[in-house]
Amino acid sequence: MISLMGNFFRRPQVSLGMKTKQLKYEALVRAYSDDLYRYGVWLCRDPNIAEDLVQETFLRAWRSLESLKDQGAAKSWLITILRRENARRFERKQFDLVDIEESYVPDTLSVGSEQEVENHLLRRKIAELEPEYREPLVLQVIGGFSGEEIAVILELNKNTVMTRLFRARNQLKDVLEPQEQNRGIENG
Repeated sequence: MISLMGNFFRRPQVSLGMKTKQLKYEALVRAYSDDLYRYGVWLCRDPNIAEDLVQETFLRAWRSLESLKDQGAAKSWLITILRRENARRFERKQFDLVDIEESYVPDTLSVGSEQEVENHLLRRKIAELEPEYREPLVLQVIGGFSGEEIAVILELNKNTVMTRLFRARNQLKDVLEPQEQNRGIENG
């Protein structure tokens, strides 16, 4: 009888602990699901795959929620999980690689505002950057992460991240400035 009473009094604590975990988890989902989705789309360029990545990320986050000690690092922690989930996609699936020549596909955006065209051009130029420069830039611009946070996420030295961000911006500037000058000549 005493052991039954002991179990009876312990159950509410287990239930309370589960409820606390659930509330913490739901808060993470509400706060970061949109950011994770946007970053996932940037990583894989497919909204459907990005949705799957976000779901897998939150599933892994649920399983290891106890390991998140610093609530301030939750976004970085989740982004790291998402990046690893994306990498796992390629570990699981082996693609048959075929050598083909790179072909130029002309931009067919002729309708739309000038800002939309410029945004499309910028996205395309960012996508053409080498991954080592593109990823820190996207994390900073889209994710809003600081250099220190990006260093943790990418498991790099902060100085390396800052150098890559500097070079990424310079590469974009070098590519975009001649186009701006050409546009001025055409309009002038």
